[in-house]
Amino acid sequence: MRELTEQDIDYISVGASVLGSGGGGDPKVGRLLAKSMIQKYGPVNLISIDELQDDQYVVPVSGMGAPTVSLEKLPSEIELTTPLQELERAFGKKADVIIPIEVGGINSLYPVGAAAKLHLPILDADAIGRAFPEAQMETFHLHGLEPEQVAVGDEKGNVALLKPINAYWSEYMSRALTVQMGGSASVSDYFLAGKDVKGSVVNGTLSLAREIGEILMHQEDYDDVFKALLDRLNGFELYDGKVTAVTRETKQGFNFGTAQIEGLNNYRGKTFSLEFQNETLVAKEGDEILASVPDLIVALDIESAFPITSERLQYGSRVKVVSFPCDPQWRTPIGIETAGPRYFGYDVDYIPVEELQGKEK
Repeated sequence: MRELTEQDIDYISVGASVLGSGGGGDPKVGRLLAKSMIQKYGPVNLISIDELQDDQYVVPVSGMGAPTVSLEKLPSEIELTTPLQELERAFGKKADVIIPIEVGGINSLYPVGAAAKLHLPILDADAIGRAFPEAQMETFHLHGLEPEQVAVGDEKGNVALLKPINAYWSEYMSRALTVQMGGSASVSDYFLAGKDVKGSVVNGTLSLAREIGEILMHQEDYDDVFKALLDRLNGFELYDGKVTAVTRETKQGFNFGTAQIEGLNNYRGKTFSLEFQNETLVAKEGDEILASVPDLIVALDIESAFPITSERLQYGSRVKVVSFPCDPQWRTPIGIETAGPRYFGYDVDYIPVEELQGKEK
């Protein structure tokens, strides 16, 4: 167990933006939220999976909705905790530990704010290992753990308790409420015993986000930054380019869009694209897929090496697009069925990025 410092929050904010794979919301919002809640309510302790007791109850706290909405409709203090507290009432038990549902973007630090307010520790793990757009895309679901009750709350104090039959219905019902709540909301969708959490999460992901953030914030030579990042995450450079057009639409509680990119440096004369639903789904050269979900695809600022989220991609952005292998749990048959390219409407089979790039790391 160790106490999260403000420096940790800064590092996690940057690293989580990489793990967000273009989505997950703006981590700057999460950073400011986490810091303000810690300053108001006191420190938060980070515990490892080995410190988690079998009989402790673990509850996720996360934000749901279109990332562009969260840039203007900031989360309030009340919505951080009302869904969790509603689940406590529904189950007749108290939560012992908070877990991020995903380590990507704002949802890496959103639960830190809740943990500070409720004086609970946060688990160094998550249920995705990156960010994904839909609620069934969690490792809990891959291991046969379905949400029994789900609480959704907004910044006004409204809270609804849902009883979905499975994780897909949790997504449908929560998303519909989120749209009615203004396009963003807070969600707690599981109430699990520690013994069920062990073996069904991605371990050490907040520490990983911190490590990535430290790499990006402390390297002065940008070539060294890119190399260090790719080495740490066994990643691949896909291309360098300049964004020439972005189409973006917010609908059904998601950001959908495409960024057209003109190759730069060694990639001059080539055209590329990124397609996203909150998170980047595929990277293409022409019609050829260079990488796809569930692997991570990230646009990094070519000058600073910092990640650029899908809602902040704009004409003229100069980017280095890279891809990293996802957690092995997403490469299982159920993982690919749940979050592979065919789920998102692409008529292609999932091929790991290292195979698409023709090399092993």
